[in-house]
Amino acid sequence: MRTVQLRLHAPNKAAADVYEILGDFGSYPTFCDAVQHVVVTEVSDDVTISQWEVTFRAGLLRWTEEDQFDRDALTITFRQLEGDVALFDGTWQCADVPTGCEITFCARLDMGIPSLADALEPIAVRTLIDNTVSIVIGLVGTAELVSSDVIVPQSVGDRS
Repeated sequence: MRTVQLRLHAPNKAAADVYEILGDFGSYPTFCDAVQHVVVTEVSDDVTISQWEVTFRAGLLRWTEEDQFDRDALTITFRQLEGDVALFDGTWQCADVPTGCEITFCARLDMGIPSLADALEPIAVRTLIDNTVSIVIGLVGTAELVSSDVIVPQSVGDRS
């Protein structure tokens, strides 16, 4: 399992406006070539269910996720309900800063194949970072990646 945390800066943008744009999942395929298909299947005041299809290597990853919206905190929390990977969940958060909007994206990813984790998960993480940056730039126009951190938990048996 890996945890990815990205901070992006969208200059001259209000956090509330960016939050609304990020919550429009159906528009993602328009702005990121890797996102092939998104269908929002259920909508309530603060929860949606969405189905995703994203290019990964020479194939597609598919999953269904639950998305919880907290408009007061400008946070979207998502968790995979079913899909091609063992675990995919995380948050989007927007905050006003003096020069625009800071967007924080944090996600946990586990491909579910322990014997191939060291080979597959770095590729999946790189793809997730590239796609997330591409989506944000496509949606808000101008944004820059300020920081990216990847956390790989130590194995219980790893004594180094």
